Formats: sequence, structure tokens, C-alpha cells
Amino acid sequence: MSAAPTADLAGFIARLQYEDIPAPIRERVKDYLLDALASALAGRQGDEVRQVEALACALGASREASVIGGGGLSLAGATMLNAYLVTAVTVCDVHRPTLYHTTPEVVPPALAIAERDRASGRSLLLALAAGLETSVRIALGIDYAAFRARGWHSPGVIGPFGGAAALGKLLDLNAEQQRNAFGLAGSQSAGTFAHWGTPTIKFHQCRGALSGLMAGLLAQQDFRASNEILVHPDGGIYNAYSNGGKAEVVTAGLGHEWLLQQIALRLWPAASSIQSAMTALFALIERHDLRPDEIAQVKVGLSKVVYDMHGTLPWNDKFKALLSARYVISIILHDRRCWLDQFEPGRYQDPKVDAFTHERVQTVCDPALQGTAATVEVRMKGGGSHAESRDCAKGDPDDPLTRAEIREKLRTAAEGKLPAARVDRIIALVDRLEDVADVGELTAALRAAR
Repeated sequence: MSAAPTADLAGFIARLQYEDIPAPIRERVKDYLLDALASALAGRQGDEVRQVEALACALGASREASVIGGGGLSLAGATMLNAYLVTAVTVCDVHRPTLYHTTPEVVPPALAIAERDRASGRSLLLALAAGLETSVRIALGIDYAAFRARGWHSPGVIGPFGGAAALGKLLDLNAEQQRNAFGLAGSQSAGTFAHWGTPTIKFHQCRGALSGLMAGLLAQQDFRASNEILVHPDGGIYNAYSNGGKAEVVTAGLGHEWLLQQIALRLWPAASSIQSAMTALFALIERHDLRPDEIAQVKVGLSKVVYDMHGTLPWNDKFKALLSARYVISIILHDRRCWLDQFEPGRYQDPKVDAFTHERVQTVCDPALQGTAATVEVRMKGGGSHAESRDCAKGDPDDPLTRAEIREKLRTAAEGKLPAARVDRIIALVDRLEDVADVGELTAALRAAR
């Protein structure tokens, strides 16, 4: 194991070139970018967006950076607001082994700097690959079980590192500057699960993105930080936030094994941990044409960690409805689809839906299940039952979303926010990102129509 994983990772990021990234990895990075843009457009419907937007406007008076589906704000304001938009309605990516949403902290600061500096699409793609790979490696190295046992939330702690790596490529930081950027990122790491069930749990993502932006910009000025923020014995991230971690993961196979491929995407809004149950239910609906009036009971089996977070949560507001396993299962059965309009008061307060959820949807903690694996058993009024189990969700690395599915997600999210022709242009620009001369073409397309 290296005694200096921070320096080793910084050196790799500083040396990384576009040609070093295999073509399949570059295409996957495009998928993550397109999905983040779709998630941000969907996020315009988040209940707290206006409050975060007010804060973003207060961070600076300039308007050089584009807001997705909005106008222009300062670098800091656009980074913070875009990051919140990506995560606002729980439809963004997730790195399941560490319950870490990666794109909200990496894509917004990279977009802001790429737009400001009129960077090429190739440069943006390189920056995103660097940021996502850094994020996953540092997250895996932290020993998540010990980290989580201390109450820490990954996006706020790890997120600044991903943003700092992306900025490092766009700002052409050398190895020493990149190491300082990581030190500055780690000095801003924060966020705990004490906020679970409140919008502040999502604020960690936008604060992490802003921290990455500041870390990169300050490191560009040769501002000095710790030589070893990850494993320093006195306050290194892995020692302060975990039990020493597994630092060897940070640099193992760098440049040969791309761990960013572990990032999962979500086809539907709702908590990432209940997507396997949703996947199972959609399979049953397709196979057996299930109708609520014909169902006596639905029993959903969840692992202990998922049950504790989502199994008994009420659904009396949009945020909780998106996280409630019982409500999500119920509304999918009633509407045979899952999108944001089903998490508005008119649906979760519907007496018929509410009664069905209370009386006929049961969640149980199944000790045989691990991680996000789930079982769904539907008992019919006329006798008989149907069951489906899923070890992973649609969108996970073992069952990934296709580019076509992500495009459709973007079109759905953009409905009523951007003209269809503009959405087609966004898709075309991301598809050929390596040929785009100026990222400003993409950010201009992302702005709301006047």
C-alpha cells in the first residue's frame, strides 16, 4: 500500500489525457452527463428549489454561468443550484456500495468552469471522467461500514474530492496543485445522517459541489494544503471519518481499471435503495397485468438497512413520498408508471390510494436479503399469488440503462421546461461531445427559453 495515496492519485489526475480513457469509458461518461442533465431538469419540480435558488443568487452578482433550465448566475451560484437540481427529486445516480450520489458534485462545477473558459467538449469529458473516477475510488477506500456507523453521509464528505479532480483537469493543475486541491476539498468535508428525512440531506450534494469548485480555484493560485489528506494520522479523512480505511483501493489499477463503471443510474424518481423492489413490481405488472382492485395484499421484502430507512416511512409530503417503499409500490400499482406528478399532494393524499397503501401494502425486514435486494409477493383476491425477486435494480451496473432510455428520461424531465427541438440538440451535443469546440453550445441549449 502506498504511504501517500493522495499524492499518487493527484499525480495520476494531473497526467491523465483524453487518449488514456478507453472509448467505452468515454461513452459511459456521456451517459452519466446526460442523466445528470435529465435529473436536473426534473429537479426544477423540487419543493425547496426556490429556497436554494435564493441562496445561490446571494452568492454573487455576476451571471457568467448557466443554470440548467434557468438563466445565469455566478460560478458559485450556478454550481450550487445545478447540484441541488440534479439531486432535488431523487432521480440522480448512486454508487450503491457507498450510498454516494456522484454526478451532483462533479458535473455542475465542471460545467461552470468549462463554460467560463470556453473549453472543448473533449476537455469536459476528460474532466468528468477524472472527477467520477476520483469520487468512486476515494469513497471505496474509506471503509463504508465504519464510516456509516459514525453517521457520515458520503456526498458531503467525498463529493468535494470529485469536484476538485474535475476542476484540476479543466484548470490544468500540476500534480502539486492537484494534491493541494484534494487537501482543500478534504478540509471542507462534512454532512451527516442526522438530517435524514429532511431536505438538508440533499443540501450536502450542492455544498460538496461548491467545495470542489473552491478547492480547484484556490489550488490554481498555489494555495497550500496537507500533503496527505486521506491517511494523515492526525485528521486524515480515512482516520477521522472511518477506521483507517482501505487506502490501497484508491490507487489499485489506476488507468487500467475504471471503477466509475460501478455508478448506477435511476430510471424512476424514488429512493435509490427501493429501486430493486420497483423493478420487481414493474416486471410483475407486465407479466400478469396486475390491477389494484384485484389485489388482496402486497408484501415487499427488504434488507434490514433498506427497511430501516424506507420500510415504515410515512408519505405525508413529497420528499417522504419519494422515499416511502409502501407509497411507491402502491402508486405504481395504481398508475402503472412512476414519475414526479405521482408525488404531488393530489396523488399521495388521494383517499383511495392512501387506503390501499395503509391496508394492503406491507413491508417486511427479510434477514435473507442483503443490500438493495428485494422481493415482491402479490396475493390476489381470487386466489393465487405472484412473486418476483431482484438482486439489483434496473439501472445498476448489472442491468444498466441504455443511452436510448436515458434520452427518454431527459425528454420526460424536460417536458414543459425546454422545447423539444432544444432537447434534441442537447442529446446531439452530448452524443458527439468530443467534437464540440465550445461547451458554451451545450450550456446555452440548457438555459430556459426566454
